[in-house]
Amino acid sequence: MEITGNLFIVTAPSGAGKTTLVRALLASDPRIKLSISYTTRAPRPGEVNGVDYHFVDEGQFLRMLEDGEFLESAQVHGGRYGTSQSWVQSILKQGDDLLLEIDWQGAAQVRGLFPQALSIFILPPSAEALHDRLNKRGQDAPEVIARRLANAHKEIRHVSEFDYVIINDVFDDALGDLKSIVRAQRLRGVKQLRRYAEIVNKLSQ
Repeated sequence: MEITGNLFIVTAPSGAGKTTLVRALLASDPRIKLSISYTTRAPRPGEVNGVDYHFVDEGQFLRMLEDGEFLESAQVHGGRYGTSQSWVQSILKQGDDLLLEIDWQGAAQVRGLFPQALSIFILPPSAEALHDRLNKRGQDAPEVIARRLANAHKEIRHVSEFDYVIINDVFDDALGDLKSIVRAQRLRGVKQLRRYAEIVNKLSQ
């Protein structure tokens, strides 16, 4: 079966506002499904298993990894993360759009298997803003925040590998940019000609 859905990859350092932007996009666009990753990290307050992540222990994750069940996997901030390969393929073959909210390592792996995937990197407006956002979340210990800040600098070095870059300074502007990218991808000629082949054939006769 041919893959007809769009695959969007959204990546950002912790504190850039990626999750909030993605949630707002999904709330406004029911045509996009969110891929739910598997992770070994502990749930944060308010997170629900099977909704935010599939929370598994180290042993189960490693077994899935060994069995080749992940499209991509990475170790980030001390936890393991992975995306189900079979689930992603089934969604795309149904013609639905799918969004992967993953780190730069996972993005590189996915692009290798799905060159047609569209990748988006979200940046904070400044280093100071990134630091303030991580502190205001109140979800992590000081040593965890320090590690996330150190990792952020390394992650941002890979921004040039992505198709689009959004600066998340004013939230509504950043959300508008994200929506515009999704809309433009759906309107690409190859997609439209496949979707409206019957109309095009009739008009061209």
